[in-house]
Amino acid sequence: MAHAAGMTLTAEGELLADGAVVRRFRPARNDKLEDVDYFDILDCIREFRGDDVALLDAYAEQVQADHLGVLGLAIKTAPTLRESLQRVERYYRLVTDTAVYRLDVKGDPAFLIFEPRSAHNATLEFRNEGALAGFARNMHRLVGSDLAFEFVSFRHTCRSDPARYADLFGCPVSFGSDRDAIAVRPHMLDLSNRLGDAAVSDFVTDHLEAEFGSLDKDASLANKLIHRLTPTLSNGLPQAAAIARDMGMSERTLYRRLAKEGLTFRDVVGRAQSALAQEMLRESDVSIAEVAFLTGFSEQSTFSRAFKRWVGQAPAQFRREVAD
Repeated sequence: MAHAAGMTLTAEGELLADGAVVRRFRPARNDKLEDVDYFDILDCIREFRGDDVALLDAYAEQVQADHLGVLGLAIKTAPTLRESLQRVERYYRLVTDTAVYRLDVKGDPAFLIFEPRSAHNATLEFRNEGALAGFARNMHRLVGSDLAFEFVSFRHTCRSDPARYADLFGCPVSFGSDRDAIAVRPHMLDLSNRLGDAAVSDFVTDHLEAEFGSLDKDASLANKLIHRLTPTLSNGLPQAAAIARDMGMSERTLYRRLAKEGLTFRDVVGRAQSALAQEMLRESDVSIAEVAFLTGFSEQSTFSRAFKRWVGQAPAQFRREVAD
Protein backbone atom coordinates (compact mmCIF):
# COMPACT_ATOMS: atom_id res chain seq x y z
CA MET A 1 0.00 0.00 0.00
CA ALA A 2 2.89 2.35 0.74
CA HIS A 3 4.41 1.67 -2.68
CA ALA A 4 1.02 2.26 -4.30
CA ALA A 5 1.00 5.73 -2.72
CA GLY A 6 4.54 6.48 -3.93
CA MET A 7 5.99 5.96 -0.45
CA THR A 8 8.43 3.53 1.14
CA LEU A 9 8.04 1.62 4.40
CA THR A 10 11.37 0.43 5.77
CA ALA A 11 12.02 -2.63 7.92
CA GLU A 12 12.86 -0.22 10.75
CA GLY A 13 9.32 1.21 10.68
CA GLU A 14 10.06 4.47 8.84
CA LEU A 15 7.47 5.66 6.33
CA LEU A 16 9.25 7.75 3.68
CA ALA A 17 8.02 10.12 0.99
CA ASP A 18 10.58 11.58 -1.45
CA GLY A 19 13.31 10.25 0.83
CA ALA A 20 12.05 12.16 3.89
CA VAL A 21 10.63 10.46 6.98
CA VAL A 22 6.89 11.15 7.27
CA ARG A 23 6.24 8.98 10.33
CA ARG A 24 8.02 6.41 12.43
CA PHE A 25 6.21 3.30 13.60
CA ARG A 26 7.11 0.31 15.70
CA PRO A 27 8.84 -2.19 13.39
CA ALA A 28 7.31 -5.59 12.78
CA ARG A 29 8.17 -8.33 15.24
CA ASN A 30 8.71 -11.82 13.83
CA ASP A 31 7.59 -10.44 10.45
CA LYS A 32 4.18 -9.44 11.84
CA LEU A 33 2.61 -6.08 12.66
CA GLU A 34 0.24 -5.49 15.54
CA ASP A 35 -3.28 -4.48 14.44
CA VAL A 36 -2.98 -0.98 15.88
CA ASP A 37 0.32 -0.34 14.05
CA TYR A 38 -1.04 -1.71 10.80
CA PHE A 39 -4.07 0.58 10.86
CA ASP A 40 -1.95 3.59 11.90
CA ILE A 41 0.28 3.04 8.88
CA LEU A 42 -2.73 2.72 6.58
CA ASP A 43 -4.18 5.96 7.94
CA CYS A 44 -0.92 7.81 7.31
CA ILE A 45 -0.68 6.46 3.76
CA ARG A 46 -4.30 7.44 3.04
CA GLU A 47 -3.73 10.95 4.36
CA PHE A 48 -0.64 11.35 2.18
CA ARG A 49 -2.42 10.15 -1.00
CA GLY A 50 -5.68 12.01 -0.28
CA ASP A 51 -7.87 9.88 -2.56
CA ASP A 52 -8.96 6.48 -1.27
CA VAL A 53 -10.34 5.13 -4.55
CA ALA A 54 -7.25 6.13 -6.52
CA LEU A 55 -5.09 4.52 -3.84
CA LEU A 56 -7.15 1.31 -3.99
CA ASP A 57 -6.75 1.21 -7.75
CA ALA A 58 -2.98 1.68 -7.53
CA TYR A 59 -2.75 -0.97 -4.82
CA ALA A 60 -4.84 -3.50 -6.78
CA GLU A 61 -2.66 -2.92 -9.83
CA GLN A 62 0.54 -3.44 -7.88
CA VAL A 63 -0.24 -6.32 -5.53
CA GLN A 64 0.55 -9.73 -7.05
CA ALA A 65 -0.09 -13.33 -6.12
CA ASP A 66 3.71 -13.70 -6.02
CA HIS A 67 3.71 -11.53 -2.88
CA LEU A 68 2.05 -14.47 -1.08
CA GLY A 69 5.11 -16.70 -1.51
CA VAL A 70 4.38 -20.42 -1.77
CA LEU A 71 0.65 -19.76 -1.43
CA GLY A 72 0.83 -17.43 -4.41
CA LEU A 73 2.51 -20.13 -6.48
CA ALA A 74 -0.18 -22.64 -5.47
CA ILE A 75 -2.88 -20.14 -6.46
CA LYS A 76 -1.36 -19.38 -9.87
CA THR A 77 -0.67 -23.00 -10.83
CA ALA A 78 -4.01 -24.47 -9.72
CA PRO A 79 -5.83 -25.81 -12.80
CA THR A 80 -8.99 -23.69 -12.41
CA LEU A 81 -10.15 -20.52 -10.71
CA ARG A 82 -12.26 -22.63 -8.35
CA GLU A 83 -9.19 -24.54 -7.16
CA SER A 84 -7.23 -21.30 -6.78
CA LEU A 85 -9.93 -19.87 -4.51
CA GLN A 86 -10.14 -23.12 -2.56
CA ARG A 87 -6.43 -22.75 -1.78
CA VAL A 88 -7.03 -19.16 -0.69
CA GLU A 89 -9.87 -20.33 1.54
CA ARG A 90 -7.84 -23.05 3.22
CA TYR A 91 -4.35 -21.58 3.49
CA TYR A 92 -4.73 -17.81 3.83
CA ARG A 93 -4.19 -18.07 7.60
CA LEU A 94 -0.54 -18.71 6.76
CA VAL A 95 -0.42 -15.08 5.56
CA THR A 96 -2.42 -13.33 8.27
CA ASP A 97 -4.59 -14.14 11.26
CA THR A 98 -6.71 -10.98 10.90
CA ALA A 99 -8.91 -12.13 8.00
CA VAL A 100 -10.17 -15.21 6.21
CA TYR A 101 -11.65 -15.81 2.77
CA ARG A 102 -14.60 -18.15 2.36
CA LEU A 103 -15.82 -19.62 -0.94
CA ASP A 104 -19.59 -20.09 -0.96
CA VAL A 105 -20.73 -22.15 -3.95
CA LYS A 106 -24.13 -23.24 -2.65
CA GLY A 107 -26.12 -20.92 -4.91
CA ASP A 108 -26.05 -18.74 -7.99
CA PRO A 109 -24.12 -16.48 -7.85
CA ALA A 110 -21.20 -17.98 -5.98
CA PHE A 111 -19.30 -15.74 -3.57
CA LEU A 112 -15.73 -15.19 -2.49
CA ILE A 113 -16.46 -13.75 0.95
CA PHE A 114 -13.96 -11.70 2.94
CA GLU A 115 -14.38 -12.01 6.71
CA PRO A 116 -12.22 -9.74 8.89
CA ARG A 117 -11.02 -11.14 12.21
CA SER A 118 -9.74 -7.80 13.52
CA ALA A 119 -11.21 -5.76 16.32
CA HIS A 120 -13.24 -2.79 15.13
CA ASN A 121 -11.21 0.08 13.73
CA ALA A 122 -12.20 3.18 11.77
CA THR A 123 -9.85 2.14 8.93
CA LEU A 124 -11.36 -1.34 8.63
CA GLU A 125 -13.69 -0.30 5.78
CA PHE A 126 -10.75 0.86 3.67
CA ARG A 127 -8.80 -2.32 4.48
CA ASN A 128 -11.77 -4.46 3.41
CA GLU A 129 -12.09 -2.56 0.13
CA GLY A 130 -8.39 -3.01 -0.53
CA ALA A 131 -8.55 -6.75 0.17
CA LEU A 132 -11.32 -7.35 -2.36
CA ALA A 133 -9.85 -4.92 -4.92
CA GLY A 134 -6.53 -6.78 -4.80
CA PHE A 135 -8.15 -10.19 -5.16
CA ALA A 136 -10.50 -9.02 -7.91
CA ARG A 137 -7.58 -7.76 -9.99
CA ASN A 138 -5.59 -10.95 -9.41
CA MET A 139 -8.54 -13.18 -10.31
CA HIS A 140 -8.59 -11.46 -13.70
CA ARG A 141 -4.85 -12.02 -14.03
CA LEU A 142 -5.31 -15.73 -13.30
CA VAL A 143 -7.86 -16.53 -16.00
CA GLY A 144 -7.85 -13.57 -18.40
CA SER A 145 -10.59 -11.51 -20.00
CA ASP A 146 -13.26 -14.24 -19.94
CA LEU A 147 -13.87 -13.63 -16.24
CA ALA A 148 -16.77 -11.34 -15.37
CA PHE A 149 -18.07 -10.46 -11.92
CA GLU A 150 -21.80 -10.19 -11.23
CA PHE A 151 -21.25 -7.62 -8.52
CA VAL A 152 -19.15 -6.72 -5.48
CA SER A 153 -20.76 -5.94 -2.12
CA PHE A 154 -19.66 -4.29 1.13
CA ARG A 155 -21.32 -4.14 4.50
CA HIS A 156 -20.39 -0.52 5.14
CA THR A 157 -21.85 2.57 3.51
CA CYS A 158 -20.27 4.14 0.44
CA ARG A 159 -17.52 6.64 1.27
CA SER A 160 -17.04 8.11 -2.23
CA ASP A 161 -18.68 8.30 -5.65
CA PRO A 162 -20.31 4.86 -6.30
CA ALA A 163 -19.43 5.13 -9.99
CA ARG A 164 -15.74 5.22 -9.14
CA TYR A 165 -16.07 1.92 -7.25
CA ALA A 166 -17.87 0.40 -10.23
CA ASP A 167 -14.95 1.48 -12.44
CA LEU A 168 -12.48 0.08 -9.91
CA PHE A 169 -14.06 -3.40 -9.90
CA GLY A 170 -15.46 -3.42 -13.43
CA CYS A 171 -18.93 -4.35 -12.20
CA PRO A 172 -21.79 -2.99 -10.06
CA VAL A 173 -20.81 -2.38 -6.42
CA SER A 174 -23.41 -2.33 -3.63
CA PHE A 175 -23.02 -0.99 -0.09
CA GLY A 176 -24.92 -1.70 3.12
CA SER A 177 -24.99 -5.39 2.21
CA ASP A 178 -24.84 -8.41 4.53
CA ARG A 179 -21.35 -9.43 3.37
CA ASP A 180 -18.06 -8.20 1.91
CA ALA A 181 -17.84 -10.34 -1.20
CA ILE A 182 -17.17 -10.80 -4.90
CA ALA A 183 -20.07 -12.49 -6.72
CA VAL A 184 -19.57 -14.60 -9.86
CA ARG A 185 -21.72 -16.99 -11.83
CA PRO A 186 -20.78 -20.58 -10.87
CA HIS A 187 -19.50 -21.51 -14.34
CA MET A 188 -16.86 -18.78 -14.05
CA LEU A 189 -15.18 -20.80 -11.32
CA ASP A 190 -14.40 -23.52 -13.86
CA LEU A 191 -12.37 -21.22 -16.11
CA SER A 192 -8.84 -22.53 -16.63
CA ASN A 193 -5.95 -20.62 -15.12
CA ARG A 194 -3.46 -19.36 -17.71
CA LEU A 195 -0.52 -20.76 -15.70
CA GLY A 196 -2.33 -23.84 -14.44
CA ASP A 197 -0.04 -26.81 -13.80
CA ALA A 198 -1.56 -29.55 -11.67
CA ALA A 199 1.78 -31.21 -10.86
CA VAL A 200 3.38 -27.99 -9.62
CA SER A 201 0.24 -26.99 -7.74
CA ASP A 202 0.02 -30.35 -5.97
CA PHE A 203 3.69 -30.16 -5.00
CA VAL A 204 3.45 -26.73 -3.40
CA THR A 205 0.08 -27.60 -1.83
CA ASP A 206 1.76 -30.49 0.00
CA HIS A 207 4.22 -27.94 1.40
CA LEU A 208 1.37 -25.64 2.43
CA GLU A 209 -0.41 -28.51 4.13
CA ALA A 210 2.64 -29.18 6.28
CA GLU A 211 2.89 -25.49 7.19
CA PHE A 212 -0.81 -25.37 7.94
CA GLY A 213 -0.58 -28.35 10.27
CA SER A 214 2.26 -26.67 12.15
CA LEU A 215 0.21 -23.49 12.47
CA ASP A 216 -2.72 -25.37 13.94
CA LYS A 217 -0.46 -26.99 16.51
CA ASP A 218 1.05 -23.67 17.63
CA ALA A 219 -2.12 -21.59 17.93
CA SER A 220 -4.44 -22.04 20.88
CA LEU A 221 -8.05 -22.89 20.16
CA ALA A 222 -9.15 -19.89 22.23
CA ASN A 223 -7.19 -17.46 20.01
CA LYS A 224 -8.58 -19.05 16.86
CA LEU A 225 -12.08 -18.69 18.25
CA ILE A 226 -11.60 -15.05 19.21
CA HIS A 227 -10.51 -14.15 15.67
CA ARG A 228 -13.46 -16.08 14.25
CA LEU A 229 -16.04 -14.68 16.68
CA THR A 230 -15.18 -10.96 16.68
CA PRO A 231 -16.70 -9.93 13.32
CA THR A 232 -19.90 -11.96 13.93
CA LEU A 233 -20.89 -10.49 17.29
CA SER A 234 -23.14 -7.79 15.83
CA ASN A 235 -25.43 -10.59 14.61
CA GLY A 236 -26.00 -11.76 18.20
CA LEU A 237 -24.28 -14.28 20.42
CA PRO A 238 -22.87 -17.14 18.34
CA GLN A 239 -23.94 -20.69 18.99
CA ALA A 240 -21.23 -23.15 19.94
CA ALA A 241 -22.68 -25.85 17.68
CA ALA A 242 -22.50 -23.60 14.60
CA ILE A 243 -18.96 -22.44 15.39
CA ALA A 244 -17.79 -26.01 15.99
CA ARG A 245 -19.31 -27.13 12.69
CA ASP A 246 -17.57 -24.29 10.82
CA MET A 247 -14.27 -25.37 12.39
CA GLY A 248 -14.75 -28.99 11.35
CA MET A 249 -15.39 -30.51 14.79
CA SER A 250 -18.28 -31.56 16.98
CA GLU A 251 -19.65 -29.33 19.72
CA ARG A 252 -18.49 -31.87 22.29
CA THR A 253 -14.92 -31.79 20.89
CA LEU A 254 -14.95 -28.00 20.99
CA TYR A 255 -15.91 -28.02 24.68
CA ARG A 256 -13.31 -30.70 25.49
CA ARG A 257 -10.46 -28.85 23.75
CA LEU A 258 -11.36 -25.58 25.44
CA ALA A 259 -11.49 -27.34 28.80
CA LYS A 260 -7.89 -28.46 28.25
CA GLU A 261 -7.02 -24.74 28.01
CA GLY A 262 -8.96 -24.07 31.21
CA LEU A 263 -11.76 -22.23 29.42
CA THR A 264 -15.42 -22.52 28.50
CA PHE A 265 -17.00 -21.36 25.27
CA ARG A 266 -18.67 -18.54 27.19
CA ASP A 267 -15.26 -17.44 28.50
CA VAL A 268 -13.95 -17.08 24.95
CA VAL A 269 -17.07 -15.22 23.77
CA GLY A 270 -16.57 -12.83 26.70
CA ARG A 271 -12.94 -12.24 25.73
CA ALA A 272 -13.96 -11.44 22.15
CA GLN A 273 -16.70 -9.10 23.37
CA SER A 274 -14.39 -7.37 25.83
CA ALA A 275 -11.61 -6.82 23.30
CA LEU A 276 -14.00 -5.47 20.67
CA ALA A 277 -15.81 -3.21 23.16
CA GLN A 278 -12.56 -1.73 24.48
CA GLU A 279 -11.31 -1.10 20.94
CA MET A 280 -14.50 0.70 19.93
CA LEU A 281 -14.62 2.78 23.11
CA ARG A 282 -10.97 3.72 22.66
CA GLU A 283 -10.84 4.34 18.91
CA SER A 284 -14.32 5.43 17.81
CA ASP A 285 -17.06 7.85 18.80
CA VAL A 286 -19.99 5.45 18.45
CA SER A 287 -22.45 5.58 21.31
CA ILE A 288 -22.30 3.10 24.17
CA ALA A 289 -25.66 1.74 23.02
CA GLU A 290 -24.14 1.03 19.61
CA VAL A 291 -21.10 -0.61 21.20
CA ALA A 292 -23.48 -2.84 23.15
CA PHE A 293 -25.30 -3.87 19.98
CA LEU A 294 -22.11 -4.45 17.98
CA THR A 295 -20.72 -6.73 20.68
CA GLY A 296 -23.81 -8.94 20.79
CA PHE A 297 -25.91 -7.43 23.58
CA SER A 298 -29.59 -6.60 23.18
CA GLU A 299 -29.64 -4.25 26.19
CA GLN A 300 -27.18 -1.49 27.06
CA SER A 301 -27.62 -2.16 30.78
CA THR A 302 -26.60 -5.81 30.36
CA PHE A 303 -23.55 -4.76 28.36
CA SER A 304 -22.55 -2.17 30.98
CA ARG A 305 -22.67 -4.75 33.78
CA ALA A 306 -20.63 -7.22 31.74
CA PHE A 307 -18.07 -4.55 30.79
CA LYS A 308 -17.60 -3.53 34.41
CA ARG A 309 -17.05 -7.18 35.29
CA TRP A 310 -14.42 -7.53 32.54
CA VAL A 311 -12.54 -4.27 32.99
CA GLY A 312 -13.46 -3.02 36.47
CA GLN A 313 -14.93 0.21 35.07
CA ALA A 314 -18.19 1.32 33.51
CA PRO A 315 -17.96 1.90 29.72
CA ALA A 316 -18.33 5.69 30.03
CA GLN A 317 -15.61 5.90 32.68
CA PHE A 318 -13.29 3.73 30.57
CA ARG A 319 -13.83 5.98 27.54
CA ARG A 320 -13.15 9.15 29.53
CA GLU A 321 -9.92 7.80 31.01
CA VAL A 322 -8.45 6.51 27.75
CA ALA A 323 -9.28 9.84 26.11
CA ASP A 324 -7.28 11.80 28.73
